[in-house]
Order: sequence, then C-alpha cells, then structure tokens
Amino acid sequence: MITSAHNPKLKLIRRLLESRRQREKEGLFVCEGEDVVDAAGAAGIEPVELLVAGEDVEPALLARFSTLAYPPRVVAVFRRADLPRGTAPLTLALWHVGDPGNVGTLVRTADAFGAGVALSAGCADPTGPKALRASAGAIFRVATALFEDAPRPWIGLVAHGGTSLDQVPIQGTASFVLGAEREGLPADLLARCDTQATIPLAPASESLNVAAAGAIALYEARRR
Repeated sequence: MITSAHNPKLKLIRRLLESRRQREKEGLFVCEGEDVVDAAGAAGIEPVELLVAGEDVEPALLARFSTLAYPPRVVAVFRRADLPRGTAPLTLALWHVGDPGNVGTLVRTADAFGAGVALSAGCADPTGPKALRASAGAIFRVATALFEDAPRPWIGLVAHGGTSLDQVPIQGTASFVLGAEREGLPADLLARCDTQATIPLAPASESLNVAAAGAIALYEARRR
C-alpha cells in the first residue's frame, strides 16, 4: 500500500491533474471517482494505473491529491490515445470554447443525442478534471475530432440575425458551430459556415449559455 506522498504514481497523478501540458506530453489523464472509472470499463477502456483507497493507497493521501469536493475511493490513469476518435454525422464543432465545464457538458450532450464533438485550438482540454466531471463519463463514448474535420454543412449558431433554427434544413450530416462564451463566432469563421442559425428567445433575453445552445440545436436536429 502507498503510504508516502512522494510515491511516483501519486506524483504522476498530481502532474496530470494540475497541467494540461503534462497531459499532452505524457499522453495520459486522470479520472476520479467510481462512476467515471466504471464508464471507461463499460466502454472497454482499461486504465494504465488504478488506485483504490484503503487497498492500494492510504485514503488520506488520495484525498490530498484529489480535485473533488469529497475524497474519491478510486483514481485511475488512462491513455488519451484510447479515447474514441473520428467524426459523427451530427457534430458539435466548438470554436475557442475555453470553459472546461462547458466543454464537458457539451460532450455529455453529444453523447445523449448520438453526436460527435470537434474541437478547435483554444478549447478547454476535455480530459482536464473539471471537463471530465461535467462529461460524467461521456468522454469514453463520444468521438472527438479536430475542428477542421467537422462534417459539412456547417451551421453557425449566432445570438441574433440568423435564420430561425427550426427553419434551417438539416439532412444527413451537419455540424453546429458554437463559439467562445463571450466573443461568439468571428466574422471570418462565419463566412466559412454554410448558413447561420439563431435560436428564437424571449424579447428581453440576450443570449444562451453555449452548452444550452448546443443541447437545443441537437434536440432540434434529432426531433426531425
């Protein structure tokens, strides 16, 4: 049983939890909690390391390294390369969505509607601790791709001025392009979209959270 905070496995876990750069360099990431680790197992993805509190490591030590609000019973290290990759006919294409909670929620939403996620540079790391918590294990089921690989047509979601979403043709493949939380989609990217769509809101409402917009767009597509 691990009894020292200087143990190499615990040091690796700390590095991976604290640094995106380390996750990319090592090609690894950490999941905390039984539910997320069980989701990996259900998807046929095995951990590189698995630490169980009280069996492999002292519970108090594991709690010290955790980012959760409560001490986890299980912490596991996984390979980033083992996550599903590729495109899906229906995709959320995220442009500079920097909040990890929003990225994780959008991954979870894509899972609920059988969609994929494409990520641009500047997006939060979907394997970071906060994004993993928000995705609730969906990261092990949802195919991710580079932004440029998102299938056409591209439907840019804008707060105002686009065609009402319920009037936009959606047949076969499509990608809903969602922008950064404050800036939205830049003009040059909107010019590359095949159409622009707006979700109708109450007159006094300014806009939707990006995760809510993605959920509504996927629902509308599946509803048809």
